[in-house]
Amino acid sequence: MCLCMKKLWAILLTLALMLSCCAFASADSVASDELIAAAQAEGELVVYGSCEEPYLAAAAKHFEELYGIKTLYQRLSTGEVQAKISEEAGNPSADVWFGGTTDPYNESAKNGLLMAYEANNAKDLVSDMYRDADGYWYGIYKGILGFMVNTEELQRLGLEAPKGWDDLLKPEYKGLIWLSNPNTAGTAKLVINTMVQMKGHDEAMKYFVELDKNIAQYTKSGSGPSKKVGIGECVIGIGFLHDGITQILDGYDNIELIIPSEGTSFEIGATAIFEGCAHPNAAKLWIEYALSPECVELADDAASYQFLVIKTAQQPAVVEPFGLDPDNVIDYDFEDAKENTSKYVADFFDALGAAADGRFKTE
Repeated sequence: MCLCMKKLWAILLTLALMLSCCAFASADSVASDELIAAAQAEGELVVYGSCEEPYLAAAAKHFEELYGIKTLYQRLSTGEVQAKISEEAGNPSADVWFGGTTDPYNESAKNGLLMAYEANNAKDLVSDMYRDADGYWYGIYKGILGFMVNTEELQRLGLEAPKGWDDLLKPEYKGLIWLSNPNTAGTAKLVINTMVQMKGHDEAMKYFVELDKNIAQYTKSGSGPSKKVGIGECVIGIGFLHDGITQILDGYDNIELIIPSEGTSFEIGATAIFEGCAHPNAAKLWIEYALSPECVELADDAASYQFLVIKTAQQPAVVEPFGLDPDNVIDYDFEDAKENTSKYVADFFDALGAAADGRFKTE
């Protein structure tokens, strides 16, 4: 081998070693050597994800690359996860939950379905409001609740866009509004809690009876309405505005994002460990990983544009031009939601009565 080739091989070998060391250093910085070793000894992790599938897939793949732990995942709505772990109580078929709003997490914690864990990386959360006080879940992102409207369809129909929650009750919007299903989507549970907190319980239930008259479809997933706005199948979608941003950046420039004039609330997208899981150390390592830039910054490349709540993470740059203020929200009462979500959802269906028959399929 000639001298120049020897030098080239030496340079390439050095670069490979440097990259390898960087990867291990990055992985080691997320958690302690002891936890990593214990997780690797278990050899496997199963994730139920309620974020969008590209983000879930990227997060699971990177975890496996970092630690050599076989990582399986399945995308389910928060309601589907909640139903599944309720049926499997004490013997869950997955180890961790990743993504989705915290109202179903709180219900699950209250029912003994989540395992408390005091995560070291919780110190990097921007505020303690983004974690459960007892360690049952930890926040990884924040999403603002609002409306996404198809401006072309509204113009064709000669209608103005709704400015606030009460506008959605106008008769001219009959058959134009989509909302997710409270049986399967945490987003819809958040909408119910938001109205109860803003209007009071009885007025909120009256509101939903009137709103139901204008609803064309209740979708299984919280992101369902946003995915149909751009193509015009849904004219007014209620959901998280970051889902609308995803659609706009996919080329649907006929979508307008609206923050309700009366105020709105927000989700905390969370992660948690299932009580009785088969791989508890791998699950704890996942929590530490999820609370690090190693995980949450993958959201940007996976077209998930929520506001990140990890101090050391870089926010998605593409969100800035939309001018959404993550702090322009009501003071959402998470404790009330934790204690009463199940009751409020039951009251929602009682209020709708026969109007709910056949409209809230879980298939």
